[in-house]
Amino acid sequence: MTGNRDPRVYFAAERTVLAWIRTGLAMMGFGFVVARFGLFLRGIAAAQGEAGTSGGGSLWVGTALVLLGVIVNLYAAAGHVRFRRRFDAGEPLLTSSRFAVVLATVLAAIGMAMAAYLIVRG
Repeated sequence: MTGNRDPRVYFAAERTVLAWIRTGLAMMGFGFVVARFGLFLRGIAAAQGEAGTSGGGSLWVGTALVLLGVIVNLYAAAGHVRFRRRFDAGEPLLTSSRFAVVLATVLAAIGMAMAAYLIVRG
């Protein structure tokens, strides 16, 4: 097989979608941990007899990461379906890295916000 019908192209797409799914699952898992970290801090404060403290936004950041992970997985699934249709039809395979760049930028912004929070609260 030559051109777009080369099975190596299909296998590369399979590896790509699996990498995106792993990324989405990791983001959801990390988001869950971040969301529950505020609860953990409140439990420690209560055990030490301190006044209840808020989670410091960990619930919102964690929930945002979980939702972002869901979006990543939905995007991966939709992109793979589009690829399969084009591949099976022998059409040109068009790719775009726009979503990956946006995702990296959003994650960098979340990371910077978390770092600032740790510096201010630490």
